[in-house]
Formats: sequence, C-alpha cells, structure tokens
Amino acid sequence: MGEKSAQKRQHILDTSRRVFAEKGFKNVTMKDIVEACGISRGGLYLYFDSPDQILLEILHMEAEETDDLFTGHISEEDTAADILTLFLKEQKKELLQENDSLTVAVYEYFFAHKSTDKNSMLRRRFDAGVKVLEKLIEAGIATGEFYCENPKGAAANIMYVLEGMKIKAQTSGITEKMVDEQLTYIMEGLIIE
Repeated sequence: MGEKSAQKRQHILDTSRRVFAEKGFKNVTMKDIVEACGISRGGLYLYFDSPDQILLEILHMEAEETDDLFTGHISEEDTAADILTLFLKEQKKELLQENDSLTVAVYEYFFAHKSTDKNSMLRRRFDAGVKVLEKLIEAGIATGEFYCENPKGAAANIMYVLEGMKIKAQTSGITEKMVDEQLTYIMEGLIIE
C-alpha cells in the first residue's frame, strides 16, 4: 500500500472512530462514514466492506496503540506496584472520557454478533488483560510488594471491576471519586504495607 493510500485508509479509520464514538455501532451506516470522511462510496469500498470491518480494524489498531503506549512508559527500574499504578491510571483516563469512548459501539457490536466462540475479540481482550495482570501480580508477590493467594482470580476480579465501571460510565455516569475509590480498593487489596 502506497503512502497516500495508507494516509487515506488512516483518515477513514480516524474519522470512523469519531462516528462510532458519537453514534454507537448499530446506528452507523457506510453512508454515515462516507459523509463524515468526505469521500466517495467507491473510495470507501476500496478499503472496507462494512461498518463491522471498520470497527474491528479500529479496535485492533487501538489495542496495539495501547500496548505500545503502556509498554513505552515502563522502565527497568519500575516495580510491579509502579506498573500496576500506571495501568490503572490509563484505565481511569479511559473511564472518564465522556464523548470519545467506543464502549457503547463495542458492546452493541458484540451483542449484535453474539458468539459462543471462545476466541471472540472481546473474550481475547479480556483474557489477555487477565493474563498480563496475573503475571504482574505474581511479579509483585515474588518481590514482596504484593500479597495475594490467587493471582489469576485477583486479575480476573480487576478486569471485571474495570468492565463494570465502563458500563456504569456509559449508562448512568461515573465520577472521578467513584473511579478513585475502586482503584484504591484494588491497590489496597494487593500491597503489603
């Protein structure tokens, strides 16, 4: 793909992300994306076949960017507690985004495409989060920073809390105080004083 073509594709993804954040998934059509991007219908179809394909590509792209951003802030001197704190701060930022969240679009997509497949993207994202947190908790136990009898269970619990807060943020609202209370509870449950 040439540079101009890659730029146009990226423009479509960036613009579509705003459309999905604004309208959710179920209310977005290819026409909405064409109009928002200011391109022809044929120009859009050169890159993508459906809103589904676009949203999945956006999610894939954002997962890679988040991984890069997160790992880029970790130094060799950082402790497990430092890394967990950084992870939770990034989650807090996402939770408090009022108008730029894809949470509604993501849940609408996965409700519309119910999958019992154990390898669905949503399941993989959740399981990957659990695995990373489990390893982080185990590293903290090994260095004496954390106490936890069940690292995998604690990691899953953290992911459930975060997902629950994402839903609360989109349905009935969430305050910074609410987020801070939950994140403090997570840290207090692990850190040895």
